[in-house]
Amino acid sequence: MTADSSPTSEHKFPHADSVDVLLLLEGTFPFVAGGVSSWVNQIIRGFPELRFGAIFMGSRSQDYGGLRYALPDNLVHLETTYLFEQKDNPPIMPVNPPKGCMADVERMHELFETDLKHPDCTRLFSTLMDEAGPDGRLSHEMFLYSKESWDYIKKSYRHRSTDPSFVDYFWTIRNIHTPFWHLREVALRCPQARIYHAVSTGYAGILGVLLKHRSKKPFMLSEHGIYVKERKIDLYQAQWLKDNRSVFERDPSRVSYFRQLWIRFFEHLGYVTYQAADDIIALYEANRQRQLQEGAPPERTTNIPNGIDVERFAPLRSQLQATPPPVLCLIGRVVPIKDIKTFIRAMRTVVSRLPEAEAWIAGPEDESPGYARECHELAEQLGLTDKVKFLGFQKLTDILPKVGLVVLSSISEALPLMILEGYAAGIPTLSTDVGSCRQLVFGLPGEDEAIGPSGRVVRIADPEALAQAALELLQDAGQWQRASAAAIRRVEKYYDQHIMFDRYRALYDKNFKWQA
Repeated sequence: MTADSSPTSEHKFPHADSVDVLLLLEGTFPFVAGGVSSWVNQIIRGFPELRFGAIFMGSRSQDYGGLRYALPDNLVHLETTYLFEQKDNPPIMPVNPPKGCMADVERMHELFETDLKHPDCTRLFSTLMDEAGPDGRLSHEMFLYSKESWDYIKKSYRHRSTDPSFVDYFWTIRNIHTPFWHLREVALRCPQARIYHAVSTGYAGILGVLLKHRSKKPFMLSEHGIYVKERKIDLYQAQWLKDNRSVFERDPSRVSYFRQLWIRFFEHLGYVTYQAADDIIALYEANRQRQLQEGAPPERTTNIPNGIDVERFAPLRSQLQATPPPVLCLIGRVVPIKDIKTFIRAMRTVVSRLPEAEAWIAGPEDESPGYARECHELAEQLGLTDKVKFLGFQKLTDILPKVGLVVLSSISEALPLMILEGYAAGIPTLSTDVGSCRQLVFGLPGEDEAIGPSGRVVRIADPEALAQAALELLQDAGQWQRASAAAIRRVEKYYDQHIMFDRYRALYDKNFKWQA
Protein backbone atom coordinates (compact mmCIF):
# COMPACT_ATOMS: atom_id res chain seq x y z
CA MET A 1 0.00 0.00 0.00
CA THR A 2 1.21 3.50 -0.70
CA ALA A 3 0.69 6.73 1.22
CA ASP A 4 0.57 8.83 -1.94
CA SER A 5 -1.87 11.69 -1.38
CA SER A 6 -1.54 13.43 -4.74
CA PRO A 7 -4.73 14.11 -6.70
CA THR A 8 -5.92 11.47 -9.11
CA SER A 9 -4.39 11.91 -12.55
CA GLU A 10 -6.06 9.67 -15.07
CA HIS A 11 -3.46 10.26 -17.79
CA LYS A 12 -0.95 8.34 -15.63
CA PHE A 13 -3.09 5.23 -15.53
CA PRO A 14 -2.51 2.20 -17.78
CA HIS A 15 -4.76 1.83 -20.81
CA ALA A 16 -5.70 -1.22 -22.86
CA ASP A 17 -8.26 -1.99 -25.54
CA SER A 18 -8.99 -5.47 -24.22
CA VAL A 19 -8.56 -7.39 -20.95
CA ASP A 20 -9.37 -10.82 -19.58
CA VAL A 21 -11.33 -9.58 -16.54
CA LEU A 22 -12.76 -6.08 -16.14
CA LEU A 23 -13.43 -5.26 -12.47
CA LEU A 24 -16.27 -2.82 -11.80
CA LEU A 25 -15.57 -1.00 -8.54
CA GLU A 26 -17.64 1.51 -6.64
CA GLY A 27 -15.80 3.63 -4.07
CA THR A 28 -13.00 1.12 -3.41
CA PHE A 29 -9.64 0.18 -4.95
CA PRO A 30 -7.30 1.89 -5.60
CA PHE A 31 -8.32 5.21 -3.99
CA VAL A 32 -9.88 3.93 -0.75
CA ALA A 33 -8.15 1.66 1.77
CA GLY A 34 -10.03 -1.11 3.51
CA GLY A 35 -11.20 -4.69 3.34
CA VAL A 36 -12.85 -4.68 -0.10
CA SER A 37 -9.98 -2.74 -1.65
CA SER A 38 -7.46 -5.14 -0.09
CA TRP A 39 -9.43 -8.04 -1.57
CA VAL A 40 -9.41 -6.45 -5.04
CA ASN A 41 -5.65 -5.93 -4.83
CA GLN A 42 -5.28 -9.53 -3.63
CA ILE A 43 -7.39 -10.98 -6.45
CA ILE A 44 -5.49 -9.13 -9.18
CA ARG A 45 -2.12 -10.20 -7.78
CA GLY A 46 -3.37 -13.75 -7.19
CA PHE A 47 -3.87 -14.31 -10.95
CA PRO A 48 -0.67 -12.98 -12.57
CA GLU A 49 -1.47 -14.89 -15.76
CA LEU A 50 -4.62 -12.78 -16.35
CA ARG A 51 -4.81 -9.23 -17.70
CA PHE A 52 -7.12 -7.20 -15.47
CA GLY A 53 -8.81 -3.88 -16.06
CA ALA A 54 -10.67 -1.78 -13.50
CA ILE A 55 -13.32 0.93 -13.69
CA PHE A 56 -13.40 3.02 -10.52
CA MET A 57 -16.73 4.73 -9.86
CA GLY A 58 -16.84 7.46 -7.24
CA SER A 59 -19.07 10.32 -6.17
CA ARG A 60 -16.93 13.41 -6.94
CA SER A 61 -13.21 13.66 -7.65
CA GLN A 62 -12.62 15.95 -4.64
CA ASP A 63 -13.88 13.18 -2.34
CA TYR A 64 -10.78 11.07 -3.05
CA GLY A 65 -7.05 11.54 -2.74
CA GLY A 66 -4.34 9.68 -4.55
CA LEU A 67 -3.63 6.00 -4.96
CA ARG A 68 -3.73 3.96 -1.75
CA TYR A 69 -2.27 0.90 -3.46
CA ALA A 70 0.62 0.35 -5.82
CA LEU A 71 -0.91 -0.86 -9.09
CA PRO A 72 -0.17 -4.53 -9.88
CA ASP A 73 1.75 -5.18 -13.10
CA ASN A 74 -1.11 -7.21 -14.54
CA LEU A 75 -3.60 -4.34 -14.05
CA VAL A 76 -3.32 -3.15 -17.63
CA HIS A 77 -6.26 -0.73 -17.64
CA LEU A 78 -7.59 1.71 -15.05
CA GLU A 79 -10.03 4.55 -15.49
CA THR A 80 -12.18 6.66 -13.19
CA THR A 81 -15.64 8.13 -13.47
CA TYR A 82 -17.40 10.38 -10.97
CA LEU A 83 -21.15 9.91 -11.09
CA PHE A 84 -22.12 13.06 -9.18
CA GLU A 85 -19.47 15.41 -10.54
CA GLN A 86 -20.95 18.77 -11.41
CA LYS A 87 -21.06 18.97 -15.21
CA ASP A 88 -22.68 21.30 -17.63
CA ASN A 89 -25.99 20.00 -18.88
CA PRO A 90 -26.56 19.79 -22.64
CA PRO A 91 -27.78 23.07 -24.19
CA ILE A 92 -31.48 23.68 -23.67
CA MET A 93 -33.38 22.73 -26.77
CA PRO A 94 -36.81 21.47 -27.80
CA VAL A 95 -36.80 17.68 -27.81
CA ASN A 96 -39.42 15.27 -29.08
CA PRO A 97 -38.98 11.69 -27.90
CA PRO A 98 -39.11 8.94 -30.53
CA LYS A 99 -42.41 7.14 -30.79
CA GLY A 100 -42.95 4.60 -28.04
CA CYS A 101 -39.98 5.70 -25.93
CA MET A 102 -41.94 7.28 -23.07
CA ALA A 103 -44.40 4.41 -23.12
CA ASP A 104 -41.48 2.04 -22.44
CA VAL A 105 -40.20 4.32 -19.68
CA GLU A 106 -43.62 4.41 -18.02
CA ARG A 107 -44.05 0.66 -18.40
CA MET A 108 -40.65 0.00 -16.80
CA HIS A 109 -41.33 2.26 -13.81
CA GLU A 110 -44.77 0.75 -13.34
CA LEU A 111 -43.25 -2.73 -13.21
CA PHE A 112 -40.61 -1.57 -10.75
CA GLU A 113 -43.36 -0.35 -8.45
CA THR A 114 -45.92 -3.13 -8.86
CA ASP A 115 -44.38 -6.28 -10.40
CA LEU A 116 -40.60 -6.25 -10.06
CA LYS A 117 -40.31 -9.96 -10.95
CA HIS A 118 -42.03 -9.55 -14.32
CA PRO A 119 -39.56 -10.60 -17.08
CA ASP A 120 -40.23 -7.37 -19.00
CA CYS A 121 -38.84 -5.35 -16.08
CA THR A 122 -35.19 -6.35 -16.46
CA ARG A 123 -35.44 -6.51 -20.25
CA LEU A 124 -36.84 -2.99 -20.51
CA PHE A 125 -34.26 -1.62 -18.09
CA SER A 126 -31.33 -3.11 -20.02
CA THR A 127 -32.71 -1.94 -23.36
CA LEU A 128 -33.38 1.61 -22.19
CA MET A 129 -29.96 1.83 -20.51
CA ASP A 130 -28.37 0.85 -23.80
CA GLU A 131 -30.29 3.65 -25.53
CA ALA A 132 -29.35 6.33 -22.97
CA GLY A 133 -27.18 8.37 -25.29
CA PRO A 134 -27.19 10.76 -28.25
CA ASP A 135 -27.45 7.79 -30.62
CA GLY A 136 -30.29 6.15 -28.71
CA ARG A 137 -33.95 6.82 -28.09
CA LEU A 138 -33.45 7.91 -24.48
CA SER A 139 -31.01 10.80 -24.70
CA HIS A 140 -30.08 12.93 -21.71
CA GLU A 141 -31.62 15.90 -23.51
CA MET A 142 -34.92 14.06 -23.76
CA PHE A 143 -34.89 13.37 -20.03
CA LEU A 144 -34.02 16.97 -19.18
CA TYR A 145 -36.00 19.01 -21.69
CA SER A 146 -38.84 17.12 -23.35
CA LYS A 147 -42.43 17.99 -22.50
CA GLU A 148 -43.20 14.28 -22.25
CA SER A 149 -40.56 13.80 -19.56
CA TRP A 150 -41.84 16.84 -17.64
CA ASP A 151 -45.42 15.55 -17.85
CA TYR A 152 -44.38 12.11 -16.59
CA ILE A 153 -42.50 13.57 -13.61
CA LYS A 154 -45.59 15.59 -12.68
CA LYS A 155 -47.80 12.53 -13.08
CA SER A 156 -45.51 10.42 -10.91
CA TYR A 157 -45.42 13.10 -8.22
CA ARG A 158 -49.22 13.23 -8.04
CA HIS A 159 -49.60 9.44 -7.96
CA ARG A 160 -46.71 8.42 -5.72
CA SER A 161 -45.20 11.20 -3.64
CA THR A 162 -46.33 11.76 -0.05
CA ASP A 163 -44.00 14.74 0.40
CA PRO A 164 -45.62 18.13 -0.27
CA SER A 165 -42.63 19.65 -2.10
CA PHE A 166 -42.72 19.17 -5.87
CA VAL A 167 -39.44 21.08 -6.24
CA ASP A 168 -37.60 18.62 -3.99
CA TYR A 169 -39.25 15.72 -5.80
CA PHE A 170 -38.20 17.11 -9.19
CA TRP A 171 -34.54 17.49 -8.20
CA THR A 172 -34.46 14.13 -6.44
CA ILE A 173 -35.66 12.43 -9.62
CA ARG A 174 -32.97 14.24 -11.60
CA ASN A 175 -30.26 13.26 -9.12
CA ILE A 176 -31.36 9.62 -9.08
CA HIS A 177 -31.39 9.27 -12.87
CA THR A 178 -28.42 11.38 -14.02
CA PRO A 179 -25.71 8.75 -13.23
CA PHE A 180 -27.24 6.40 -15.79
CA TRP A 181 -26.01 8.60 -18.64
CA HIS A 182 -22.52 8.64 -17.10
CA LEU A 183 -22.57 4.84 -16.90
CA ARG A 184 -23.60 4.53 -20.50
CA GLU A 185 -20.67 6.75 -21.55
CA VAL A 186 -18.33 4.51 -19.57
CA ALA A 187 -19.77 1.40 -21.21
CA LEU A 188 -19.07 2.85 -24.66
CA ARG A 189 -15.39 3.62 -24.00
CA CYS A 190 -14.26 0.85 -21.65
CA PRO A 191 -12.11 -2.02 -22.96
CA GLN A 192 -13.57 -5.25 -24.21
CA ALA A 193 -13.38 -8.05 -21.66
CA ARG A 194 -13.83 -11.80 -21.59
CA ILE A 195 -15.54 -11.46 -18.19
CA TYR A 196 -17.10 -8.48 -16.43
CA HIS A 197 -16.78 -8.76 -12.65
CA ALA A 198 -18.59 -6.31 -10.35
CA VAL A 199 -17.69 -6.16 -6.67
CA SER A 200 -21.10 -4.86 -5.57
CA THR A 201 -24.57 -4.21 -6.87
CA GLY A 202 -25.47 -0.49 -6.99
CA TYR A 203 -23.91 1.53 -9.82
CA ALA A 204 -21.07 -0.96 -10.35
CA GLY A 205 -23.60 -3.75 -10.75
CA ILE A 206 -25.69 -1.75 -13.19
CA LEU A 207 -22.61 -1.06 -15.32
CA GLY A 208 -22.13 -4.83 -15.38
CA VAL A 209 -25.74 -5.31 -16.50
CA LEU A 210 -25.23 -2.85 -19.35
CA LEU A 211 -21.90 -4.34 -20.44
CA LYS A 212 -23.36 -7.84 -20.49
CA HIS A 213 -26.34 -6.62 -22.50
CA ARG A 214 -24.06 -4.92 -25.04
CA SER A 215 -21.28 -7.52 -25.32
CA LYS A 216 -23.09 -10.81 -24.57
CA LYS A 217 -20.11 -11.77 -22.36
CA PRO A 218 -20.34 -13.34 -18.87
CA PHE A 219 -21.03 -11.11 -15.88
CA MET A 220 -19.96 -12.09 -12.34
CA LEU A 221 -20.97 -10.42 -9.09
CA SER A 222 -19.08 -10.68 -5.79
CA GLU A 223 -20.67 -9.09 -2.73
CA HIS A 224 -18.66 -8.65 0.45
CA GLY A 225 -21.38 -6.91 2.40
CA ILE A 226 -24.89 -6.74 0.96
CA TYR A 227 -24.85 -3.40 -0.87
CA VAL A 228 -28.57 -2.67 -0.43
CA LYS A 229 -28.35 -3.29 3.31
CA GLU A 230 -25.35 -0.97 3.65
CA ARG A 231 -27.01 1.79 1.62
CA LYS A 232 -30.09 1.50 3.85
CA ILE A 233 -27.90 2.09 6.91
CA ASP A 234 -26.37 5.14 5.20
CA LEU A 235 -29.75 6.49 4.15
CA TYR A 236 -31.34 6.05 7.57
CA GLN A 237 -28.50 8.13 9.02
CA ALA A 238 -28.33 10.71 6.21
CA GLN A 239 -29.05 14.30 7.19
CA TRP A 240 -29.34 15.65 3.63
CA LEU A 241 -32.64 13.88 2.90
CA LYS A 242 -35.55 16.26 3.31
CA ASP A 243 -38.92 15.74 4.99
CA ASN A 244 -41.17 18.67 4.19
CA ARG A 245 -44.23 17.42 6.07
CA SER A 246 -45.44 19.56 8.92
CA VAL A 247 -45.20 18.28 12.48
CA PHE A 248 -48.92 17.38 12.30
CA GLU A 249 -48.48 15.38 9.07
CA ARG A 250 -45.54 13.28 10.23
CA ASP A 251 -46.01 9.74 11.40
CA PRO A 252 -42.94 8.84 13.49
CA SER A 253 -43.41 5.18 12.63
CA ARG A 254 -42.97 5.87 8.88
CA VAL A 255 -39.78 6.71 7.02
CA SER A 256 -39.91 9.98 5.08
CA TYR A 257 -40.82 9.72 1.40
CA PHE A 258 -37.46 10.75 -0.06
CA ARG A 259 -35.62 8.29 2.18
CA GLN A 260 -38.01 5.57 0.99
CA LEU A 261 -37.50 6.66 -2.62
CA TRP A 262 -33.72 6.26 -2.45
CA ILE A 263 -34.02 2.93 -0.62
CA ARG A 264 -36.42 1.54 -3.26
CA PHE A 265 -34.07 2.79 -5.98
CA PHE A 266 -31.14 0.76 -4.63
CA GLU A 267 -33.40 -2.25 -4.03
CA HIS A 268 -34.46 -2.14 -7.68
CA LEU A 269 -30.86 -1.82 -8.89
CA GLY A 270 -29.92 -4.81 -6.75
CA TYR A 271 -32.71 -6.96 -8.16
CA VAL A 272 -31.85 -6.12 -11.78
CA THR A 273 -28.17 -6.91 -11.12
CA TYR A 274 -28.99 -10.28 -9.57
CA GLN A 275 -31.15 -11.18 -12.55
CA ALA A 276 -28.37 -10.38 -15.01
CA ALA A 277 -25.41 -11.96 -13.19
CA ASP A 278 -24.24 -15.40 -14.33
CA ASP A 279 -22.47 -16.10 -11.03
CA ILE A 280 -23.36 -14.47 -7.69
CA ILE A 281 -20.80 -14.90 -4.91
CA ALA A 282 -21.35 -14.23 -1.21
CA LEU A 283 -18.72 -14.51 1.51
CA TYR A 284 -20.82 -16.67 3.81
CA GLU A 285 -24.19 -18.40 4.00
CA ALA A 286 -26.17 -15.72 5.84
CA ASN A 287 -25.34 -13.23 3.09
CA ARG A 288 -26.23 -15.75 0.38
CA GLN A 289 -29.62 -16.16 2.04
CA ARG A 290 -30.02 -12.38 2.03
CA GLN A 291 -29.22 -12.35 -1.70
CA LEU A 292 -31.93 -14.95 -2.28
CA GLN A 293 -34.44 -12.81 -0.38
CA GLU A 294 -33.52 -9.87 -2.60
CA GLY A 295 -34.17 -11.84 -5.78
CA ALA A 296 -30.96 -13.71 -6.64
CA PRO A 297 -31.67 -16.95 -8.56
CA PRO A 298 -30.55 -19.78 -6.21
CA GLU A 299 -28.82 -21.84 -8.90
CA ARG A 300 -26.39 -18.98 -9.65
CA THR A 301 -25.32 -18.34 -6.05
CA THR A 302 -22.36 -19.71 -4.15
CA ASN A 303 -20.20 -18.92 -1.12
CA ILE A 304 -16.49 -18.17 -1.39
CA PRO A 305 -15.02 -16.94 1.92
CA ASN A 306 -12.20 -14.43 1.93
CA GLY A 307 -8.73 -15.84 2.39
CA ILE A 308 -5.46 -14.32 3.47
CA ASP A 309 -1.76 -14.92 2.93
CA VAL A 310 -1.27 -17.02 6.05
CA GLU A 311 2.45 -17.50 5.31
CA ARG A 312 3.03 -13.75 5.53
CA PHE A 313 1.83 -13.59 9.14
CA ALA A 314 2.86 -17.04 10.42
CA PRO A 315 6.44 -15.97 11.40
CA LEU A 316 4.94 -13.47 13.86
CA ARG A 317 3.80 -16.36 16.06
CA SER A 318 7.36 -16.77 17.32
CA GLN A 319 6.91 -13.45 19.13
CA LEU A 320 3.80 -14.56 21.03
CA GLN A 321 4.13 -14.24 24.79
CA ALA A 322 2.75 -16.54 27.50
CA THR A 323 0.82 -13.58 28.90
CA PRO A 324 -1.21 -11.51 26.41
CA PRO A 325 -0.08 -7.90 25.88
CA PRO A 326 -2.71 -5.52 27.38
CA VAL A 327 -3.23 -3.87 23.99
CA LEU A 328 -6.60 -3.86 22.20
CA CYS A 329 -6.21 -2.91 18.55
CA LEU A 330 -8.99 -1.89 16.18
CA ILE A 331 -7.73 -2.10 12.61
CA GLY A 332 -9.91 -0.13 10.22
CA ARG A 333 -11.11 3.19 8.90
CA VAL A 334 -12.33 5.76 11.42
CA VAL A 335 -15.88 5.96 10.08
CA PRO A 336 -19.33 5.67 11.74
CA ILE A 337 -20.05 2.13 10.49
CA LYS A 338 -17.00 0.91 12.48
CA ASP A 339 -18.54 2.40 15.66
CA ILE A 340 -15.19 3.55 17.04
CA LYS A 341 -17.02 5.40 19.81
CA THR A 342 -18.26 2.17 21.39
CA PHE A 343 -14.67 0.91 21.46
CA ILE A 344 -13.51 4.13 23.15
CA ARG A 345 -16.32 3.97 25.72
CA ALA A 346 -15.46 0.34 26.47
CA MET A 347 -11.91 1.37 27.31
CA ARG A 348 -13.17 3.43 30.26
CA THR A 349 -14.18 0.18 31.99
CA VAL A 350 -11.14 -1.76 30.77
CA VAL A 351 -8.56 0.68 32.18
CA SER A 352 -10.42 0.91 35.51
CA ARG A 353 -9.78 -2.85 35.94
CA LEU A 354 -6.57 -3.15 33.92
CA PRO A 355 -4.75 0.21 34.28
CA GLU A 356 -1.91 -0.75 31.94
CA ALA A 357 -4.30 -1.46 29.04
CA GLU A 358 -4.18 0.62 25.85
CA ALA A 359 -6.48 0.97 22.86
CA TRP A 360 -4.87 1.36 19.45
CA ILE A 361 -6.88 2.54 16.45
CA ALA A 362 -4.90 1.70 13.32
CA GLY A 363 -6.56 3.15 10.26
CA PRO A 364 -7.02 6.29 8.16
CA GLU A 365 -9.12 9.22 9.42
CA ASP A 366 -9.61 11.12 6.16
CA GLU A 367 -12.77 9.41 4.91
CA SER A 368 -15.00 10.96 7.60
CA PRO A 369 -12.98 13.76 9.24
CA GLY A 370 -15.96 15.03 11.25
CA TYR A 371 -16.51 11.63 12.83
CA ALA A 372 -12.78 11.23 13.47
CA ARG A 373 -12.76 14.57 15.29
CA GLU A 374 -15.69 13.44 17.45
CA CYS A 375 -13.79 10.26 18.36
CA HIS A 376 -10.75 12.27 19.47
CA GLU A 377 -13.03 14.54 21.51
CA LEU A 378 -14.76 11.56 23.15
CA ALA A 379 -11.41 10.09 24.24
CA GLU A 380 -10.49 13.45 25.73
CA GLN A 381 -13.84 13.82 27.53
CA LEU A 382 -13.44 10.36 29.09
CA GLY A 383 -9.91 11.15 30.24
CA LEU A 384 -8.42 8.54 27.92
CA THR A 385 -6.08 10.60 25.76
CA ASP A 386 -3.06 8.68 27.08
CA LYS A 387 -4.83 5.33 26.66
CA VAL A 388 -6.59 5.66 23.28
CA LYS A 389 -4.01 6.11 20.54
CA PHE A 390 -4.91 6.99 16.97
CA LEU A 391 -2.08 5.53 14.92
CA GLY A 392 -3.26 6.10 11.36
CA PHE A 393 -2.31 3.54 8.75
CA GLN A 394 0.13 0.94 10.08
CA LYS A 395 1.96 -2.04 8.63
CA LEU A 396 0.23 -4.99 10.29
CA THR A 397 3.33 -7.14 10.55
CA ASP A 398 4.86 -4.36 12.68
CA ILE A 399 2.01 -3.92 15.16
CA LEU A 400 0.39 -7.36 15.54
CA PRO A 401 3.19 -8.84 17.71
CA LYS A 402 2.49 -6.06 20.25
CA VAL A 403 -1.28 -6.70 20.35
CA GLY A 404 -3.30 -8.90 22.71
CA LEU A 405 -6.69 -8.64 20.99
CA VAL A 406 -7.86 -7.58 17.55
CA VAL A 407 -11.10 -5.67 18.20
CA LEU A 408 -13.97 -5.07 15.81
CA SER A 409 -16.83 -2.90 17.12
CA SER A 410 -18.65 -2.39 13.81
CA ILE A 411 -22.39 -2.16 13.30
CA SER A 412 -22.09 -3.84 9.88
CA GLU A 413 -19.43 -6.09 8.35
CA ALA A 414 -19.10 -8.99 5.95
CA LEU A 415 -16.09 -11.24 6.49
CA PRO A 416 -13.41 -8.95 7.94
CA LEU A 417 -9.88 -9.60 6.72
CA MET A 418 -8.31 -8.02 9.79
CA ILE A 419 -9.73 -10.79 11.99
CA LEU A 420 -8.15 -13.43 9.74
CA GLU A 421 -4.84 -11.57 9.62
CA GLY A 422 -4.81 -11.42 13.41
CA TYR A 423 -5.59 -15.15 13.54
CA ALA A 424 -2.65 -15.96 11.26
CA ALA A 425 -0.38 -14.16 13.74
CA GLY A 426 -2.00 -16.03 16.63
CA ILE A 427 -4.03 -13.06 17.96
CA PRO A 428 -7.61 -13.82 19.15
CA THR A 429 -10.43 -11.44 18.26
CA LEU A 430 -13.17 -9.59 20.09
CA SER A 431 -16.00 -8.74 17.73
CA THR A 432 -19.55 -7.47 17.61
CA ASP A 433 -22.12 -9.94 16.30
CA VAL A 434 -22.15 -8.75 12.70
CA GLY A 435 -21.65 -10.40 9.33
CA SER A 436 -19.73 -13.65 9.52
CA CYS A 437 -17.93 -12.77 12.77
CA ARG A 438 -19.78 -15.39 14.83
CA GLN A 439 -18.77 -17.98 12.23
CA LEU A 440 -15.14 -16.81 12.40
CA VAL A 441 -15.03 -17.00 16.19
CA PHE A 442 -17.01 -20.18 16.89
CA GLY A 443 -16.78 -21.99 13.56
CA LEU A 444 -19.37 -23.70 11.39
CA PRO A 445 -21.04 -26.87 12.76
CA GLY A 446 -18.79 -29.91 12.58
CA GLU A 447 -14.99 -29.96 12.43
CA ASP A 448 -14.73 -26.18 12.37
CA GLU A 449 -16.77 -25.74 15.55
CA ALA A 450 -14.76 -28.53 17.25
CA ILE A 451 -11.63 -26.38 16.97
CA GLY A 452 -13.05 -24.19 19.73
CA PRO A 453 -13.64 -20.44 20.11
CA SER A 454 -10.95 -18.12 18.83
CA GLY A 455 -12.19 -15.08 20.75
CA ARG A 456 -15.45 -13.51 21.91
CA VAL A 457 -18.58 -12.08 20.25
CA VAL A 458 -20.75 -9.38 21.86
CA ARG A 459 -23.81 -7.33 20.96
CA ILE A 460 -23.61 -4.25 18.77
CA ALA A 461 -23.17 -0.87 20.53
CA ASP A 462 -22.65 -2.37 23.99
CA PRO A 463 -19.45 -0.88 25.46
CA GLU A 464 -19.87 -2.68 28.79
CA ALA A 465 -20.16 -6.10 27.12
CA LEU A 466 -17.17 -5.30 24.93
CA ALA A 467 -15.13 -4.32 27.99
CA GLN A 468 -16.09 -7.40 30.02
CA ALA A 469 -15.24 -9.78 27.17
CA ALA A 470 -11.88 -8.07 26.68
CA LEU A 471 -11.04 -8.40 30.36
CA GLU A 472 -12.00 -12.10 30.39
CA LEU A 473 -9.43 -12.86 27.73
CA LEU A 474 -6.66 -10.45 28.73
CA GLN A 475 -6.76 -11.40 32.42
CA ASP A 476 -6.83 -15.17 31.88
CA ALA A 477 -3.69 -16.36 30.10
CA GLY A 478 -5.07 -19.89 29.74
CA GLN A 479 -8.22 -18.76 27.92
CA TRP A 480 -6.20 -16.42 25.73
CA GLN A 481 -3.73 -19.16 24.76
CA ARG A 482 -6.53 -21.57 23.86
CA ALA A 483 -8.20 -18.88 21.74
CA SER A 484 -4.86 -18.15 20.06
CA ALA A 485 -4.34 -21.81 19.18
CA ALA A 486 -7.90 -22.07 17.81
CA ALA A 487 -7.37 -18.94 15.73
CA ILE A 488 -4.28 -20.43 14.09
CA ARG A 489 -5.92 -23.78 13.33
CA ARG A 490 -9.09 -22.17 11.93
CA VAL A 491 -7.38 -19.74 9.58
CA GLU A 492 -4.96 -22.36 8.28
CA LYS A 493 -7.69 -24.92 7.57
CA TYR A 494 -10.48 -22.74 6.16
CA TYR A 495 -9.24 -19.25 5.25
CA ASP A 496 -5.91 -19.57 3.45
CA GLN A 497 -5.96 -17.46 0.28
CA HIS A 498 -5.05 -20.48 -1.88
CA ILE A 499 -8.50 -21.91 -1.15
CA MET A 500 -10.15 -18.67 -2.29
CA PHE A 501 -7.97 -18.45 -5.42
CA ASP A 502 -8.85 -22.03 -6.41
CA ARG A 503 -12.58 -21.30 -6.12
CA TYR A 504 -12.35 -18.12 -8.22
CA ARG A 505 -10.07 -19.80 -10.74
CA ALA A 506 -12.76 -22.44 -11.27
CA LEU A 507 -15.37 -19.74 -11.96
CA TYR A 508 -13.11 -17.77 -14.29
CA ASP A 509 -12.14 -20.94 -16.19
CA LYS A 510 -15.80 -21.98 -16.50
CA ASN A 511 -16.70 -18.64 -18.07
CA PHE A 512 -13.62 -18.60 -20.34
CA LYS A 513 -14.44 -22.09 -21.59
CA TRP A 514 -18.06 -21.10 -22.16
CA GLN A 515 -16.83 -18.57 -24.74
CA ALA A 516 -14.34 -20.91 -26.43
